[in-house]
Amino acid sequence: MQGVSGAKTYGGILMKKVDTVRFGTIEIDEKKLVHFAQGIPAFEDEHEFVIIPYDGQSPYVFLQSTTTPELAFLMTIPYLFFKDYEFEIDDATEQVLHLESPDDIIVYSLLTIPQGRIEDMTANLMAPVIINQRTMDAKQLVLEKRPYTTKHRLFSKQAEHAGKEAR
Repeated sequence: MQGVSGAKTYGGILMKKVDTVRFGTIEIDEKKLVHFAQGIPAFEDEHEFVIIPYDGQSPYVFLQSTTTPELAFLMTIPYLFFKDYEFEIDDATEQVLHLESPDDIIVYSLLTIPQGRIEDMTANLMAPVIINQRTMDAKQLVLEKRPYTTKHRLFSKQAEHAGKEAR
């Protein structure tokens, strides 16, 4: 196929070979590639990613670049940790993502693990990653005039303290 480097067809499914630092070389169904037309803020030249589960039981996934092997973001569905999280998707974003129904939408938050301390992990609720599951178009939407920041703790200090006392 023209324009698809490293692609093979298996049983009628077009697979793309993706080199990654974390996972080695993997093959991904082309239909599962996530497309950021405008890139991601600070990574505007990165347009194509794949979502890789951390493992089958984990609430975490990686957003892995298909062109930069060392670029992968840890993400989660924010509603698993922040039940009251809400925001509106503006008309321009709806058009860019070709959204037709609320069922098209899946929302992720990028995570940060400061100094490798999982107990201090934070979620960026100010700029959720919105993906149209039907078209696989995506955008990191920077929210304005909302009470969210880029560093909401996933685990409260109280829960961490209670866990230590239970040991």
